[in-house]
Amino acid sequence: MKRILGDEMTEQFDYYIFIDYSESLIGYDILERDKLNGLLPKLSRFRHYKNSKKRKLYIKKISETIQRENIKDYFFKIKIKNKNNSLEIYSDVLEFLKKHDSCLVFISVDDNQFRNFQKLVKIVNVKGTKIIKESELKQGSVEYKISLVLDNLLNIERRNKK
Repeated sequence: MKRILGDEMTEQFDYYIFIDYSESLIGYDILERDKLNGLLPKLSRFRHYKNSKKRKLYIKKISETIQRENIKDYFFKIKIKNKNNSLEIYSDVLEFLKKHDSCLVFISVDDNQFRNFQKLVKIVNVKGTKIIKESELKQGSVEYKISLVLDNLLNIERRNKK
């Protein structure tokens, strides 16, 4: 099923899941389709941390935006852990997929973990799931914009730990 969001065609997913790394951290977030339209307008200032020229200032401003706009409230679930807890992150996502096996789910996974995660999903045998590498997200697409939330949350968390 397809629908129009803005001026582009997008597949109709029930949930969007993003799994990403930032140095020693791993995290995921899950967004319900119903919250998508409310969240998208709030992401206009978001970009990849690596693309920021004044990174310290960018992180400060985006952190304030996340607080002020209650960005985290739009997500069904967000979790960030140390990289050595990646199994916990994957098991949470797989458990979610098993519970929502009748739903269409979009998953974006960090390129370095794509193959391993894809193998895990095959073991659980979940239908209706589209898994893509993070690098395959089309810049400016709905999925790309949503992925920036986790990217920024990971970098905020990493910077706060330093």
